Parts: sequence; C-alpha cells; structure tokens
Amino acid sequence: MAVETPICDFGWTAPDFALPGVDGRSWRLADIKGERGVLVMFICNHCPYVRSVIDRIVRDAKELQAMGIGVAAISSNDAATYPEDSFDNMKRVAAREGFTFPYLYDESQAVARAYGAVCTPEFFGFDAELGLQYRGRLDASRKEAGPVDLRRDLFLAMRQVAETGKGPAEQVPSMGCSIKWKDVA
Repeated sequence: MAVETPICDFGWTAPDFALPGVDGRSWRLADIKGERGVLVMFICNHCPYVRSVIDRIVRDAKELQAMGIGVAAISSNDAATYPEDSFDNMKRVAAREGFTFPYLYDESQAVARAYGAVCTPEFFGFDAELGLQYRGRLDASRKEAGPVDLRRDLFLAMRQVAETGKGPAEQVPSMGCSIKWKDVA
C-alpha cells in the first residue's frame, strides 16, 4: 500500500543521531551536514518505489554534494521481517549503486520515529542551520520510473536551499512503501 508524506513543517530542527554506516563507521548528523545544508533520505533495498529511481537518487545526491549539501540515506525497516533490507544487503546495494553518501542502519527505528518518517523513499531537506526546508518527492515517478525529462523536484528544491537558505513554498509529497515497523509487544 502506498503512503504519502505529511507537508513540510518549515524550520523544524533536524534531530541528531548516531548510526552505523555500511562503510564501518558511526555517523552523526554533524558528520553529514554540508556547508549549505543536509539531505536525509529514508530508503530501503526492497521497495519498488526506491528501486525504480535509485539511479536518480544517486545522481541528484552527487550533484547536491557538489553544491555543499551533505547527504545521507537511512534504512529503518525491520530486517527480521524483510531480510532483503538487512545490513549486509545494504552494503551490497550501496556498492552496486555507487553511493557517494553514507548509507546508515536505524535498527532500533528510533531515528525514523524522531523524524516522523512514514515511507520509502522519503526526503528531508534542511538548510545550513538544520531547519527543515523540503519534505517532498524526488520527482513524479511512482513504482516505475517516469520519463527521463521529469521535473527534478528534490534537486531543484535543494539547489534553491543551497542558494537561498529557503525551500519552495509549493511541495508535492513523496509517495512510497510504508516503513516496515517492528511489532511491539
């Protein structure tokens, strides 16, 4: 079932975290933050919405990093129920797709809860002071990638944040698979 993200709460402050990366180190928000902002993405390995656009996510991340936007991807899915989203599989996906950003594992799901993440892919774009400026979609793709000339919503919004410190007033919510939460007894 597809889930849509809530609207952007402009200025909301990015919660800090300390998460293990597939590169073997622990990452905090301060380690990822760029001079002009930071993009925190919630993705996973198995979601068809993510898989259909992973090449676009990698492309946009690389271009945003060159503009001074720090980038990280976090997987918060319950790997016991969804083994394809395991840490070992995250390592394989990051290597295969050529991630230029840390891919972090939120095993406790505390970071996803702190951010209010609801789906994969989900994008949180923050300014240089870590105030939320973008919570929208990558582009108009759904379970299948749209045409290559689609408007690059995420990229354009984060470029605007890098240049002005402010995100666009009009934002289209991201849509994807729900976060796979652990059963709580």
